[in-house]
Amino acid sequence: MQLKHPEILYFLFLLLVPIIVHLFRLRRFKTQVFTNVRLLKTIKAQTQKNSQIKKWLLLSCRLLLLTAIILAFAQPYFPSKDTDSSNNQLFIVLDNSFSMQAKGKKGELFKRAVQELLEQIPESEQFSLLTNTESFWNTDIKSIRSDLQKLNYSALPFSLESQINKINTQKTFEKKDIIIITDAPQLIESNILSDKRNTLYFIIPQSEQKNNTAIDSVFIRETSDTFYELNVKVSQYGNPNNNIPISVYNGTKKLVTSQLTFSKKSEKVTFNIPKESFNGYVSIEDGALPYDNTYFFSIAALKKNKIMSIGETIKNNFLKRIYIEAEFDLSNTPLSDLNYSQIEKQDAIVLNELADIPLALQTTLKTFVQNGGNLVVIPDNVTKVGAYNSFLKNFGQIQLKGNEATDRKITKINFNHPLYSDVFESKVSNFQYPTTKNSFQITGSSSEILGYSDQSSFLSSTKFGAGTLYLFAAAVNNTNSNFQQSPLIVPTFYKMATATATGTVKAYTIGNNETLTVASKINKEAVLKVENQNEQFIPMQQVVNNNVQLYFSDLPQQAGNFLIKNKEDIIDAISFNYSRTESDLATADIKNSKDFEIIPSVESYYESSQSNRSDNQIWKWFVIFALFFLISEMAIIRFMK
Repeated sequence: MQLKHPEILYFLFLLLVPIIVHLFRLRRFKTQVFTNVRLLKTIKAQTQKNSQIKKWLLLSCRLLLLTAIILAFAQPYFPSKDTDSSNNQLFIVLDNSFSMQAKGKKGELFKRAVQELLEQIPESEQFSLLTNTESFWNTDIKSIRSDLQKLNYSALPFSLESQINKINTQKTFEKKDIIIITDAPQLIESNILSDKRNTLYFIIPQSEQKNNTAIDSVFIRETSDTFYELNVKVSQYGNPNNNIPISVYNGTKKLVTSQLTFSKKSEKVTFNIPKESFNGYVSIEDGALPYDNTYFFSIAALKKNKIMSIGETIKNNFLKRIYIEAEFDLSNTPLSDLNYSQIEKQDAIVLNELADIPLALQTTLKTFVQNGGNLVVIPDNVTKVGAYNSFLKNFGQIQLKGNEATDRKITKINFNHPLYSDVFESKVSNFQYPTTKNSFQITGSSSEILGYSDQSSFLSSTKFGAGTLYLFAAAVNNTNSNFQQSPLIVPTFYKMATATATGTVKAYTIGNNETLTVASKINKEAVLKVENQNEQFIPMQQVVNNNVQLYFSDLPQQAGNFLIKNKEDIIDAISFNYSRTESDLATADIKNSKDFEIIPSVESYYESSQSNRSDNQIWKWFVIFALFFLISEMAIIRFMK
């Protein structure tokens, strides 16, 4: 037992008062003369005996009464089991991503979670609340009641790491209780959970419907003179649900409809649509989550991409078989005849086996890539590494090292690289491996696209500004390599030249900090705006020569088709979609651990914290004892003779 105010015990010296009163009889007696006192002597003997017992009982009651009162004011208590956490600061992380639209037993998971917070958090409780997009610091439920009721779903996926980092930036002397309400426990990272500064509680609402179908991506597989072959990748989660209708719309006009039948988790559906500008969407009806049932995309009016190859004409002849006249405007230029003013007008440039790169060309190419162009660098067999590395330093840490005259096989394909996205039906593990005789090593920071069997890179890329640099580790001429005869050469060079092409699908993901370069001549005071019928915004932008770079950050707020305008003139069309990371409704099977606890509701948190952290106050018992002794004293005085 412990005392909240132990200094009150000093008043126990007051117990001396009733003792002194008992020991020293303050009442004086007068002598009365009687004629015969024999009878009175007998009565006196009997009364004196009863009086002594009564006095001792009264003294005991008074001492106990006074002691009980003093102890009650000292407020004795038994300390709680978890007394160190009694002052923890409360933080609530509420997931409002699209997967929380799923319906549980009491309705949509997110709306039910909001209602429980409104009902179960005490009005006097101080806490902080974080959602995917909003933060309410050091508030109470009365202050944010209307804001909670207005909260809507967020296009940003739930990130526990991001939310915990926000909370940890709040400097407090107390430890933190963090209640996390989410249906996605598979996103839990162990390094976050092991932070001893925080006590984590997970509330995992369960959806009744685990089945869902989502449109993942849309891309053009092939083109003909009059049609695009449009491929739509669709994934299904949970139990198979076949015969799902899928339709393609251009604006509000339905072009074609088909039926989805699944034999595996992901399927591709092919449509033929007219080869013209497109600003529409693909839609399905699956009866589950609505947010991933529509995929917006745009196709700009087709125009030829301009490609310039710089180097010996005979070495560049293989490019004519890839960049055909119907789709590309290809020009081959020896270095000695290069017109530098033509570089900024190109979409992609290929430096093919140059022995040296003049300083003026280095400066021009750096600006070209920074403004959104793609640069392909193929080194010569006898290239001086130092000359190339001084040029490559303009684009980051990517470098060439050494020159090995060794036959090496190209055996690795990075299927996840954007260059090969939607190129292969499935991952190829056994194909006709191309080889090289002389090659360099690519070092530094870059993304590997093709690799050798010894884990080194044959083709790597690095982003610079709005454009991309592609670097080969070896020459691809027929003397040094058979790469020109490999099936890989066509999709590789084709995609490197069309990464910024028109006539391809333009569909961006909200929240991915997307960048777009559009061809538009505007003065420095003018700005481009992006709008549709529901939303209008002005993205961050930068004017570079005859182009404008647009930086979208977390914009727009809603998915859809948009037009890019200079005042009222339409410059381009663009489409945005929500991230598909929330499409899988299956929750991971996790159990309580030493790092966190799973609880059913906010109410259970308060119940457990109060029982484990609240001291057992027993001062009320001493008040009861004091009343008991007071009543006992009064009873003794009145009824005991």
